[in-house]
Amino acid sequence: MLRWVRQQLGFDPPHQSDTRTIYIANRFPQHGHYVPQKFADNRIISSKYTVWNFVPKNLFEQFRRVANFYFLIIFLVQLMIDTPTSPITSGLPLFFVITVTAIKQGYEDWLRHKADNEVNGAPVYVVRSGGLVKTRSKNIRVGDIVRVAKDETFPVDLVLLSSDRVDGSCHVTTASLDGETNLKTHVAVPETAVLQSVANLDKLVAVIECQQPEADLYRFVGRITVSQQAEEIVRPLGPESLLLRGARLKNTKEIFGVAVYTGMETKMALNYKSKSQKRSAVEKSMNSFLIIYLIILLFEAILSTILKYAWQAEEKWDEPWYNEKTEHERNSSKILRFISDFLAFLVLYNFIIPISLYVTVEMQKFLGSFFIGWDLDLYHEETNQRAQVNTSDLNEELGQVEYVFTDKTGTLTENEMQFRECSINGIKYQEVNGKLTPEGFSEDSPDGNRRGLVKEEELFLKAVCLCHTVQINADQTDGADGPWHANGITSPLEYYASSPDEKALVEAASRVGVVFTGISGDSMEVKSLGKPERYKLLHVLEFDPNRRRMSVIVESPSGEKLLFTKGAESSILPRSKSGEIDKTRIHVDEFALKGLRTLCVAYRRFTPEEYQEIGKRLHEARTALQQREERLADVFNFIERDLELLGATGVEDKLQEKVQETIEALRLAGIKVWVLTGDKHETAVSVSLSCGHFHRTMNILELVQHKSDSTCAEQLRQLAKRIKEDHVIQHGLVVDGTSLSLALREHEKLFMEVCKNCSAVLCCRMAPLQKAKVVRLLKTSPEKPITLAIGDGANDVSMIQEAHVGIGIMGKEGRQAVRNSDYAIARFKFLSKLLFVHGHFYYIRIATLVQYFFYKNVCFITPQFLYQFFCLFSQQTLYDSVYLTLYNICFTSLPVLIYSLFEQHVHPHVLQSKPVLYRDISKNAHLGFKPFLYWTILGFFHAFVFFYGSYLLMGEDTSLLGNGQMFGNWTFGTLVFTVMVITVTMKMALETHFWTWINHFVTWGSIVFYFIFSLFYGGIIWPFLHTQDMYFVFVQLLSSGSAWFAIILIVVACLFIDVVKKVLYRHLQPTSTEKAQLTEAGSGINCLDSMCCFSDGETACTSVRRMLERLMGRCSPARVNRSWSSSDPFYANDRSILTLSTMDSTTC
Repeated sequence: MLRWVRQQLGFDPPHQSDTRTIYIANRFPQHGHYVPQKFADNRIISSKYTVWNFVPKNLFEQFRRVANFYFLIIFLVQLMIDTPTSPITSGLPLFFVITVTAIKQGYEDWLRHKADNEVNGAPVYVVRSGGLVKTRSKNIRVGDIVRVAKDETFPVDLVLLSSDRVDGSCHVTTASLDGETNLKTHVAVPETAVLQSVANLDKLVAVIECQQPEADLYRFVGRITVSQQAEEIVRPLGPESLLLRGARLKNTKEIFGVAVYTGMETKMALNYKSKSQKRSAVEKSMNSFLIIYLIILLFEAILSTILKYAWQAEEKWDEPWYNEKTEHERNSSKILRFISDFLAFLVLYNFIIPISLYVTVEMQKFLGSFFIGWDLDLYHEETNQRAQVNTSDLNEELGQVEYVFTDKTGTLTENEMQFRECSINGIKYQEVNGKLTPEGFSEDSPDGNRRGLVKEEELFLKAVCLCHTVQINADQTDGADGPWHANGITSPLEYYASSPDEKALVEAASRVGVVFTGISGDSMEVKSLGKPERYKLLHVLEFDPNRRRMSVIVESPSGEKLLFTKGAESSILPRSKSGEIDKTRIHVDEFALKGLRTLCVAYRRFTPEEYQEIGKRLHEARTALQQREERLADVFNFIERDLELLGATGVEDKLQEKVQETIEALRLAGIKVWVLTGDKHETAVSVSLSCGHFHRTMNILELVQHKSDSTCAEQLRQLAKRIKEDHVIQHGLVVDGTSLSLALREHEKLFMEVCKNCSAVLCCRMAPLQKAKVVRLLKTSPEKPITLAIGDGANDVSMIQEAHVGIGIMGKEGRQAVRNSDYAIARFKFLSKLLFVHGHFYYIRIATLVQYFFYKNVCFITPQFLYQFFCLFSQQTLYDSVYLTLYNICFTSLPVLIYSLFEQHVHPHVLQSKPVLYRDISKNAHLGFKPFLYWTILGFFHAFVFFYGSYLLMGEDTSLLGNGQMFGNWTFGTLVFTVMVITVTMKMALETHFWTWINHFVTWGSIVFYFIFSLFYGGIIWPFLHTQDMYFVFVQLLSSGSAWFAIILIVVACLFIDVVKKVLYRHLQPTSTEKAQLTEAGSGINCLDSMCCFSDGETACTSVRRMLERLMGRCSPARVNRSWSSSDPFYANDRSILTLSTMDSTTC
C-alpha cells in the first residue's frame, strides 16, 4: 500500500533499471526467486482530477486566486474579532463563488474522463489459455499477446510476432503519430513469423529484453530470446519490429504482437506534454488589478485607522458622553486596539475587491462557450461534426493570438493527392475524361473515336506504373470480372503506397489506360489498354533523401533489361543525356509555380554486358560488412546515369477548402503563421507555396541539412545579414529538424532574430517534441506573444498542449489531438471565424466585464470610506448588511453577465470580412493600464458625486417628510445606495450596443427588482431578523418628492460627462472598429445612430445633437436622414446612445 501511495505521488517510479525483461504471455520462470518487474497499466489519462483528489486539488487551485484567498482571510477575521458587518456578508458570496466554479470545472473534467473511458474501454483480443479472449484496452498487461485486425489501431506498443503473411511482414500507417501517410513495412523475426495460429503462439516460450520507454518514435533497441527444443535463439529487435500505439494496420489481414510498453509509457503518450493549467492573459491582468485594488484597500484602511486615532487625540472625541468605554476597553493594549481597528476597517472596505467577479467570469466563460458549439458556420455537414469546446477558460485568448503554429498533413491539406498534369517528350498533357489530352487540344468526338496512346506516352505511363512501391489491397482480385469503363479498362483497384504521390500517379495511369495489377512473386503485372504484360523485377534502388530519386531494373516481356527512374528534377535532369530536357525543365517550373509537387521520369536500356556488370557491383555492395551505405551510393550513381528523359508529372496535394483565404486573412489580422510538419523538405515547401503561406514574390531562405554547430551558426549569420540588406522584400524561412536542434542548442537568440524578421516560417522533418520546443521558444521570448497551435494527429499533441491555445482538427488521423486540445474544429477554414468573430467578441465582452466590475465596486465602497469622515471613524456602516451582501450577487450582477454573453459591438460578417479589425484588440489593448485607470477614476468620480450630491441636496437642514421629520443615517445611506444601483446599471446600458429583449429585461428588471425588494424588506417586520434598522426607511424615502428629484439629478450628472467624453472621442479619434460600426457597403445600413433615434429619423435629443454637430462641423440635420431599417441584417439591435455617427449627407 505504501509503495502504491509513493508511486501515485511520483516518489517511486514503477521501474528503475535501464532495461525491462518481458516474458511473452507472462510465462515467468518457475525456479528461483524471480520478482516480476512492475509496469504501468494500459490506461490513458487526460483528465486532471480523480474522485479522491477533486475537493483538495480544486480548492487549492481556487484559493491560489488572489480574490478568493483574500475573502477567505476576511471571513476568518470576521469570525475572530468584533467587526462592523456580519461574517455572512463575506462567507456567503465566497461559498457561492467556490461552489459554482467547482461544479463548472468538475463538469469539464467529467467530459475528459468520459473521452478517456471510451479509449480505455475499447474492445481488444488477447491470447490467453490457448484461445482468443475479448477484453478491454485498459486490461492489457506488458507481456500479453494481442491480435490486431486490418484497419484497427494498435492499442499498445507491440513487438511484432507474426502476421497472415509467410514472411511475417505487415504494413502500417503512422499518420496520427508523425504526419506521414506513407505505408511503413514492419517484419517479425523468422522464429516467431511462422507461428500464425493462436494455438502455436500459446506454446511460444520467449523473453524480450529492451530499453525502458523513451519518447523517440524512431528508436528501439532490444533482443528476443526464443527457446526451441532446449535451444535458445537470440535475435536483435529494432524499430522495424515495433508497432506503435496510435498507428494503424493496413493491407494486412491480422497480426499478433506482444505488448512491451503500455498506457502512459507508450511512445505516443510520452510525446504528450504533461498537462499544465493554462491561464489566459485576461486572468493575469485581473490578478494585477486585484493587487492594485488591495493596495488601495490597505491605504484606505491604514488612513482611516490613523485618522481615527488623530481625531481621538482630543479628549472630548476619545470618549464622548453617548459612547462611554468599558473598563476592559480602557485597560486594553493600544497596539492591539490599533490592529483590531485596522482589521475592522479592512472588513468595512473589503467589498472594493469584487468577490463575484470570478464567479461571473466563470459563468460567462462556461455559458459563452456553448455559442461555439451552436455556431452553424462552424458545422461541417459532410462529416456531421460541430465545433467542440474542451475548456472554456481560454475563450478570450482566441482574440489575442499573435502566432499560429499549424501542422501540414491533414490540417492544411485533405491528405489526398490528385494528378493534375504531366509533360511527355516536351508536350504538356492534362487528364480529361479519363484520357491524356495535349495542352490546347480539344476533342469533341464521341468516346468511341478516342485516339490510342502514342509510343512515348505508353512508355512514360509504364515507367510510372513500374517505378514505385505501391501495393494492391490483398482482398482485391485483379478486377477481371469487374465493371468496365467505356475505354475498356477495368474498375480502379485499391492501391496502398509508401508515398501518396506514387499512389496518385499509379491511379492516374490506370485511368488513362495503363493499369498496374499487382506483383506475383518477382514479377510486376501491367495491363496496357487491356493487354496484360509481365515485367520481371530484378532490382529496386530504394529512395534516399541524398539521391532524391528511386529506380527499378526490370526485364520486359521481350527480354530487354530496362532501368526506370523517377525523382526530383534536380536529381534527374543533370543525369539525363537525351530527351526534351529544356522543354521539360520549363514545364517543371510552370508546374511548381502552380503549387504542384513535381517528379521527373527517365529510363535507360542496358546491354547484356552492362547489366552483368551492374548485377555484380550491386551484389558486392549489398553483401559488404564495412561501409555498406557508401558503397551502395556509389553503385547507384554508376547505374543512374546516361538517362533518357521521358517527362515530368505534376501532382496536387489537395488543400482543404479555403485554406489560402484563411492564411491570408490571418496575415491581414497581424498574425504570423508557422507551419511545423514531419514531412519532407520539398513536399512541405510545395504545399506552403500552394496554400499561400509562402508567396511567389517572397525571398525563401533555407537553414537545412546542417550536421555541425559551426556550419549552422555561419548560415544563421548569413541569413541575418541578407535580411538586413533586403529589408524591403518579404522573407520566408525553411528550417529542418536537425538544423533546428543545432540552432536551439547554442544560437537561440540569433535564430529567433532571423525568425521574427521573416513573414512566414516553415519547419520540416520535425519530431513531435521539437514542435513543442519551437512553440515554447516563441512563447517565452521577451515579447511573450500569445500562441495558438492547430493540428490533427497524435504528433501534434505536445505542441497543442504547449501553446496558449490548442486546437484539434477532427481529421482522419485519430482523435488524440481533439481529446488533448482546448477547442476542436472540423476544418482549418473555421479558424478565421473562431478567432475574428468568437475571439473578438469574447475578448471585448470579458474586458468590459472585468473593468466594469472594478468600477462598480469602487462606486460601492468609496462612499463608505467618505462616510467615516462624518461619523468620527467609528466604523459605522453606510449601508445595511443585507444591501452589502446582495449588491454584487443580485442588484448589479445580471446586466453585466447578459452583456458579456450577447454583446456584439460589430456585426459578425463585418468582423470576418475585415480581419484588420482584429488588430484593434491585439496585445490586450482593452485591458491595459490606460483603460483600467479610466474606469477606476470614473468609479471614484461617480462615488464622490453619489455621496456629496446626496449630502448637498438632502443634507442636514432638508426635511424629508411633510411633518418636518429629518434625515437619519440609514435614510441617507439608502439614498446613496439607490442612486448607485441606478447609475451603475445605466452605465452598463450605455456600454451595450446589441440590445435584445433579454438585455432590456435584466437591465430595467434589476432596477425594478431593487425597488420591490427594498419595499418588502423595509416595509414588513420580519420575525427572523433580530434587528431591523431599515424598517419603513425606503417607503419614507420614496414618499419625498425632493428625494426623487435628487436621484434623477445625481444620475444625470454622473452619466452626462461620460456620454460627452465617449461621443467626442468617437468623432475625434475613432478606432477602426468604430469606423466599421458606421457603415458596411451594401448592407442596407445608412446610419448607426443613438438610442434617441426614432423610426422616422427624428430624435428626442435634437438640441444635444445640433450642438455636437455644430461643434464638429458635420453634415446638417436638415439634409441628413438618420434612420433605421427594421429589416436590416446588420446591427438591427444596435441602439447604443454612444453611436452618434459622423455621416456624409451622400452616405446618409
